[in-house]
Amino acid sequence: MSTKIVALFNLKPGVSVADYEAWAKTKDIPTVNGLKSVDSFEVYKSTGLLGTDDKPPYAYIETIDVNDMDGFGGEVSTETMQAIAAEFQAMADDLVFIMTDRLG
Repeated sequence: MSTKIVALFNLKPGVSVADYEAWAKTKDIPTVNGLKSVDSFEVYKSTGLLGTDDKPPYAYIETIDVNDMDGFGGEVSTETMQAIAAEFQAMADDLVFIMTDRLG
């Protein structure tokens, strides 16, 4: 059974949108999508809340479709992924990872 991980986060004060998005497109997305345990990794930028002008509580949303959680655990512990994770943690604030199972 595959697992979808949803990550919600904002950027830390002082981290520019341009710097984060360039890093995500050139390093994070290709690296995570290259993992054998990942079927799909996508990053989304919040654009608004439906039906209101209020600001979304999170600026970015990631979805990671994992086909093998044991394999994923091994792959994220590699030196390459640890470096990516450290770079991400230096930019991300209010970070929440939500594990999900599909109902239907």
